[in-house]
Amino acid sequence: MALPIAPGARHILQALAAQGHEAYLVGGCVRDLLRGVTPHDWDICTSARPEETRRCFAGQRIIETGLKHGTVTVLAGTEPYEITTYRMEGPYSDRRRPDYVRFVPNLAEDLARRDFTMNAVAMDLAGNLRDPFGGAQDIKRGLIRCVGEPDLRFQEDGLRVMRALRFASALGYGMEERTAGAVRRNRAVLSRVAAERINAELCKLLEGQGAGAVLRQYPDVLCQFWPQLGPLAGLEQHTPWHCRDGWAHTVHAVEAAPADVTLRLTMLLHDVGKPACKSTDGKGADHFCGHPAVSARMAGEMLRALKFDNRTQERVVTLVAYHDEQLLPQERAVRRWLSRLGPEAFFQLLEVKRADSMGKALEQVRDRLAELDEIKIMAEQILAQGQCLTLKDLAVNGRDVIAAGVAPGPEVGRVLNRLLDRVLGGEVPNAREALLELIDAAR
Repeated sequence: MALPIAPGARHILQALAAQGHEAYLVGGCVRDLLRGVTPHDWDICTSARPEETRRCFAGQRIIETGLKHGTVTVLAGTEPYEITTYRMEGPYSDRRRPDYVRFVPNLAEDLARRDFTMNAVAMDLAGNLRDPFGGAQDIKRGLIRCVGEPDLRFQEDGLRVMRALRFASALGYGMEERTAGAVRRNRAVLSRVAAERINAELCKLLEGQGAGAVLRQYPDVLCQFWPQLGPLAGLEQHTPWHCRDGWAHTVHAVEAAPADVTLRLTMLLHDVGKPACKSTDGKGADHFCGHPAVSARMAGEMLRALKFDNRTQERVVTLVAYHDEQLLPQERAVRRWLSRLGPEAFFQLLEVKRADSMGKALEQVRDRLAELDEIKIMAEQILAQGQCLTLKDLAVNGRDVIAAGVAPGPEVGRVLNRLLDRVLGGEVPNAREALLELIDAAR
């Protein structure tokens, strides 16, 4: 059976071979092919020097920004294909990138510089493998294992600590014992890694099928860049609602949320303020009064530290702030929440509350879960009916208010908002004549 190799990648391999150069698919695309998954990116390694690669594809669009490290990007149509000369890397003085690279004629030397065995497998067009470190077998076993000495691999590039966790989550793989130990021993190298790079790996980790397992096993790694998570471990919660400590509840809530970055970030951070808010009454019951507001403030600080974009920060902080609010299965209450948050954020809040509940004692939250289903159906019906939720939906506008005798200025907006509030509460229909009659009363 023919391998599902992209035509652009096939063309590049054939063109390099026609000029007498070795050329192989390498890295993630080979890993995906061996897993039976169609790759999204295609990386190619070759014995050709960068200048030879450029000559080989002189008639095509070429991006030369990676030339210093031996990479030429060829555009086949609109798709980019990175072609990298076999190379060895010098020391990593800054623990982020090699001080220099040295081109080598030998594929085995090139594969030896890579991070994990599953990424150190090369494949030719016929499907023949060059696999000096047993990466294909590790893929079959579902195992993440460093190429060579694990401590050295992580000290070379600190981001590999997060990449190991990300791969474990995204692929659902286990981690070889020596590699796992080195991840923990070398977690401090993350302090030298740019926040944006950690951000990208964390997001992929949280979206993965094995996110919960990774969070359970490696909280110390996350605490390296988000130490605010540390106090959740072992945080006792003596309440009727909880049957787990703070970290175990958090991990269950992350697992229960859809595999969406915003929702899983929210669940990871939703209770981060609890340790600072804990009190215990005379009967031994724990209370966490005000923790949503404290958690929201801390979540904002943590997200800013990892350079999350403003939209993600704002949405996660909003969801954390409201995660413990009581939502009632009443139409007017649902209308008000839809008006306050907007439909997208409101439905996300329902998912947050469901995930939070799934992390608690289920016998205590079954009725609450049923209510959330009811609220969701109610919200969908309100939207389908096109009910009034915002000032734009209101049957009167600022001109009508001014025509009724209200002076132009801030009072116009206040009147409109009072009218909207009465419509949301079901006190008056969203009908022009009915609202015009209420303008005087709303002043």
